[in-house]
Amino acid sequence: MRHGGKILSDQLVKLGVDRVFSVPGESFLAALDGLYDSGIQNVVCRHEGGAAMMAEAHGKLTGRPGVCFVTRGPGASNASAGVHVAMQDSTPMVLFVGQIDNRHTDRETFQEVDYKQMFGGLAKWVAQIDDTDRLPEYIARAFRVAQSGRPGPVVLALPENMLSATSDVPDFGGRIGAVSDNHDAAWTIAVDHLRQAKRPLIVIGGPHWSDGDARRLAQFADRTGVPVAAGFRRQDYIDNRDRHYAGDLNVGVNPALAQRVRDADCLLLIGTRFGDIETQGYTLVDPAAPGKTIIHCHADPSEIGRVYGVTEGFVATAPAAIAALWHHVRDDDPWHGFHDWTASARADYEDWITPRETPGQVKQEQVIRWLSDSLPDDAILTNGAGNYAAWLHRYFVYKQYGTQLAPTSGSMGYGFPAAIAASLRHPDRTVVCLAGDGCFQMTCNELSTAVQHGATPIVIVMNNGRYGTIRMHQERSYPGRVSGTVLANPDYAALARAYGGFGATVTRQQDFATAFAAAQASGTVAIIECVLDPAVLTPGMSLAG
Repeated sequence: MRHGGKILSDQLVKLGVDRVFSVPGESFLAALDGLYDSGIQNVVCRHEGGAAMMAEAHGKLTGRPGVCFVTRGPGASNASAGVHVAMQDSTPMVLFVGQIDNRHTDRETFQEVDYKQMFGGLAKWVAQIDDTDRLPEYIARAFRVAQSGRPGPVVLALPENMLSATSDVPDFGGRIGAVSDNHDAAWTIAVDHLRQAKRPLIVIGGPHWSDGDARRLAQFADRTGVPVAAGFRRQDYIDNRDRHYAGDLNVGVNPALAQRVRDADCLLLIGTRFGDIETQGYTLVDPAAPGKTIIHCHADPSEIGRVYGVTEGFVATAPAAIAALWHHVRDDDPWHGFHDWTASARADYEDWITPRETPGQVKQEQVIRWLSDSLPDDAILTNGAGNYAAWLHRYFVYKQYGTQLAPTSGSMGYGFPAAIAASLRHPDRTVVCLAGDGCFQMTCNELSTAVQHGATPIVIVMNNGRYGTIRMHQERSYPGRVSGTVLANPDYAALARAYGGFGATVTRQQDFATAFAAAQASGTVAIIECVLDPAVLTPGMSLAG
């Protein structure tokens, strides 16, 4: 006989879970007891939003569901931001939420929430486990759903009396199914469309990728000569130094790349949903009249043809699609007609990443270029949301897969929890978090989590004293009427030291490299505050402009 918390933890061990993220609550005490001697590391966080974002980042890094435990009501509400990130980023994740004693349901009991309603539109599947005997069944299904098709988050509510009750139910013994890939005979036709095009373009994104898949993609591009563009915040899916890489389709997209998407006569979409960010609000390709051949490969059949009618569609993960495409490229195929098109795309990208000087004593373009030139190829870069990220996305050259953690949902506060998760997962690698002053303050309390668990990310806070993105839009719509966008900031270097970390403030560009070296040498979590000219908004726009 085992209590529910022990059944739960034993099932997690069987599923290969070695680390969970949590903020404790009395609603799941039995689950905490089950974790006690399970061998699973419980990373205790300071806010449920941070915990859920760490679990999401863990899921990105491993390809397996990140696991998070939070308590009922306020805890679940706080964690919802991380669930939203996981859904929009197609990241496998399982959120366990403590729940009231189910014998008191519908009495508006203390912190009672109907989680099926609360998370219904945010998660792939939401369920409440009301029978201790069914814990293994539900948990196994949660992991299967989280990883199947288009991956995403699953939420399981755990009534406290169900967790504390005992049962002799065995662990779930079935296989947690992997994604099944569909290899259709039409692959040959798809390859023929690509070969016969005059201006083809490959756009990559979505889940399921690995370092090996990134290399195979590069080999496919080299074999065919077709240029490759990355989807929003998927820049590490191909070595950016590859001569076929044309840049990324982000919020501040290179105008030349945007035009190239318009001009392309054949789009091969691998893994990406090709959503509103990649298409600049569906303006680069008209959903009503695309005017080009579209070949879409995606693990979820509902995503194919959802916005754009396709010439060919394949229900397949990105790795399976790349393998099938490679298999159908014949050795005698003439793949030499795209040289000028591809060379021009590469030239546009290289011009775009040539730094343009901005005002101030500390220049973000130089900070990012220094990081790009100086960090190891396997360094992990994280960020949340804000105009500061435009410099990172534009000027940092990603060299290998698994080095970019950034939310396609545009969630502020994500970068620092993600950096903690990355540092815990890869303690031997350099982890750098880029954050704006507003972004960092949303989750800076997780400094305590980093110190407690030995995470050592280096946080570079770009401090301009405002919510810069909102101020930019504010000046466009209501010039000169500043409202709700000014920030009062702490001394970030002192804040780091208060938690036992390293802190430095940089007010001159020439001092950045020295500060970074000192942060690395400290061997602990570190903050480098870069004091910016508040007039700078984007890589190409000032406040006055």
